Amino acid sequence: MTPKLTLAAALMALAAPAFADSHAMGDAEAGEKDFRKCKSCHTIASADETFVKGGKTGPNLYGIVGRTAGTVEDFRYGNDLVAAGEAGLVWDEASLTEYVQDPKAFLQDYLDDGSAKSKMSFKHRSDPEDVIAYLATFSEE
Repeated sequence: MTPKLTLAAALMALAAPAFADSHAMGDAEAGEKDFRKCKSCHTIASADETFVKGGKTGPNLYGIVGRTAGTVEDFRYGNDLVAAGEAGLVWDEASLTEYVQDPKAFLQDYLDDGSAKSKMSFKHRSDPEDVIAYLATFSEE
């Protein structure tokens, strides 16, 4: 007897391929243009190459997708972002998209702590998926 496919299982099966590609949620090309807002605080650089020379107020975003939150070496994070990483937060496209829209609210929800805060004060409300898709193109892999 063949098991019946529930509606939820069918929807998950349909959604799976969209997340199989490392940057399937948004438009990386559009995100590259949008990243101009971010580079005042962030750079994107591997050990060998600088892709986007930006500010040092925020951490280097090279390899952010797949990285545990709060773990860029020699960057001084706020305690709450480090705590989120210690609690298991690994950045993926969905969590980054939610975080950049309202960093403080994201951390408060993730840590279940109404006093949690983020050093990132900018809220990226329009098409954050595109910027995250762009960032996903820079990985250690």
